[in-house]
Amino acid sequence: MTKQTIGHVLPEERDEIQALFERRNGLNELAKILTSDNAELYERLVKDMGETSTKFQQWWNRMGEKYQWESSENGSWEIDFNDCTIYLVTQE
Repeated sequence: MTKQTIGHVLPEERDEIQALFERRNGLNELAKILTSDNAELYERLVKDMGETSTKFQQWWNRMGEKYQWESSENGSWEIDFNDCTIYLVTQE
């Protein structure tokens, strides 16, 4: 695996993706303990997970286009929340 620095984002942009990242992780944890017994809550969770995942991917698409980041067919982008650095991570 290689990790190459390909850019940076503004702190406000970092804050946006970090909030989505934390929300997505929280929803995934909730999904582990929630059963479909409570149909209404379960449906809300599924809907929220879908919306959050879509917003998460839209952020990456928007920033990738804005900053013209390098990409790779077998790679993915990653952010360091501490310093707003964007990496291209590829599998060897």
